[in-house]
Amino acid sequence: MEPAEIIEDGVLLRPWRAADADAVHRACQDPDIQRWTRVPRPYLPEHAHGYVTDLSGQAWARGTGAPFAVCDPATGDLLGSCGLITIDADTGSGEIGYWTAPWARGRNVTVRAARAVARWAFDTLTLRRLIWRAEVGNHASRLVALRTGFRVEGRLRLPDGDRDGWIGSLLPGEVPGPGEVGPAGPGTLDAHRAAILGRPQPTLFAATAAGELRLRPMEERDLDAIVATCRDPETIRWTTVPDPYVRADAESFLTFVQGTWAAGTSACFVVADPDDRYAGSVDLRLHPTDPLHADVGFMTAPWARGRGYLPAALITLGTWGFAALGLARIEWRANVGNTASRRAAEKAGFTVEGTARGALTHRGARVDAWVGGLLAEDLA
Repeated sequence: MEPAEIIEDGVLLRPWRAADADAVHRACQDPDIQRWTRVPRPYLPEHAHGYVTDLSGQAWARGTGAPFAVCDPATGDLLGSCGLITIDADTGSGEIGYWTAPWARGRNVTVRAARAVARWAFDTLTLRRLIWRAEVGNHASRLVALRTGFRVEGRLRLPDGDRDGWIGSLLPGEVPGPGEVGPAGPGTLDAHRAAILGRPQPTLFAATAAGELRLRPMEERDLDAIVATCRDPETIRWTTVPDPYVRADAESFLTFVQGTWAAGTSACFVVADPDDRYAGSVDLRLHPTDPLHADVGFMTAPWARGRGYLPAALITLGTWGFAALGLARIEWRANVGNTASRRAAEKAGFTVEGTARGALTHRGARVDAWVGGLLAEDLA
């Protein structure tokens, strides 16, 4: 396969040259590139030189890939990398890969380059499908894929030690035209959430009569308190935590909540008292099909009950969910009879809207549930 050159929508895509090695080496010192790609760590000058000379040339010569340097067509400056990291002629498919140099971010460079590569792959190579993959949590890559026209279709489970990945596909005719906004463009909910969820989980603050609470990410130092809370008879009575609850359950819980933040499906916060002790947990779970809807769940450490911590935490969490995630509704559910949970929800502004018969599975049986809703105006 002969190396190609593409000029489209303000970017130049060309084969790599030996002179690019210094810029590639500089770009690949970036922590995000090292975090989310498979470049060697540490990334040395010889790695960059070997890539732009031997590895990229071999991919073109063998027809197994089509790696492009993404450049400014006016200055020739390197802006990033984008291309087909694999090509399977038998199935007519290829896999796209890309990174953006730190000095070129925020200019939509990689979206324009990925669209150009995709269009070239379909029109010139006559491929029938492109695949995109990224590690779960790489929201910046996911946003580029969405804006290129990829449909994110699932999650690839990997063995222990490897992080799960997202996978998407793109077919001919699905690539937005040059200059088109396309899906997940600036100002959309996808773009807004990628900016929020692609960063480390924030710390939020809530005011109570006892002092300021912190809603922060769960940490290993919280696990003993979580075990104690989940062994409490009231927690066991009204929740579905394992019974008996052991340290390994808390460790699995920590891994789970860290994974759901990375995936963008849930935001679980520890409610910490003014001395930063674990006082409870609140969890905002995004609905899988309705992006404007989320469910809330919570539990309180036995020693912290009756202090107004959970209503204050729920108000803060709701405010963040509406403002940061663009939610329209947050729903609360609890087993009928769980008056402590109901009081906390009502004090935070939830309206109890009724009873859903047989709505929840609890300890092997279907039980009725109270259902309540919170809208943004309820917090005004």
